[in-house]
Amino acid sequence: MRPCCIYPVGMTMAVKQPPAADRVYTHVKQGVLERRYEGGTLLTEGELAEAVGVSRTPVREALLRLEVEGLIRLYPKKGALVLPVSAQEIADVVETRLLVEEHAARKAVPAPPGLVERLEHLLARQKEQAAAGDLAAAAVTDRSFHAEIVRSGGNEILSKLYDQLRDRQLRMGVAVMHSHPDRIAKTLAEHEEILDALRAGDAEAAVAVVHRHVSWFSHLARGEVR
Repeated sequence: MRPCCIYPVGMTMAVKQPPAADRVYTHVKQGVLERRYEGGTLLTEGELAEAVGVSRTPVREALLRLEVEGLIRLYPKKGALVLPVSAQEIADVVETRLLVEEHAARKAVPAPPGLVERLEHLLARQKEQAAAGDLAAAAVTDRSFHAEIVRSGGNEILSKLYDQLRDRQLRMGVAVMHSHPDRIAKTLAEHEEILDALRAGDAEAAVAVVHRHVSWFSHLARGEVR
């Protein structure tokens, strides 16, 4: 009897790649956020096309998107300049974070068990990433820790506003971890303090730690951290 279906050994389904412009966009954006492309770096269309394996047309499309997001500035016939993080940008991000996160921390009390469990998981992951020296991943988890508290309030408008800060937060976070490595241990300790305050149902203590934790970034704007 012949078997009804025979499949070649090791056969795999073809994986469809994202559009070329999306691949370039992701490549450049990740490079900027993870500081592989530092502020002040001039990127050329030819170099990016070769790095991603595409033509120059999708490179131009991707760079236009990144310019709208404020990560680069295009210069005709020269390339794209990666914009450094400015003191004003840092100050604006800190001010917005304080407004949103202090409100969210107060509203998170009493903290539901699910929130505490998610924060515990994120803190454990961040500790592992920091110990392994994976600063880019630790910055992503750091941001996720705070976003979890913001989302717990159930205010979709505030959550979307906070999400708009994501790229700037990640870029600042990675920069701080590289330039001020002793801050990593302090960040983990303050996350533990926030978690302890939420577990204890102490809204004012949670708000106080959030304020101290986020306000530290204002030192960057004043040039006190390099």
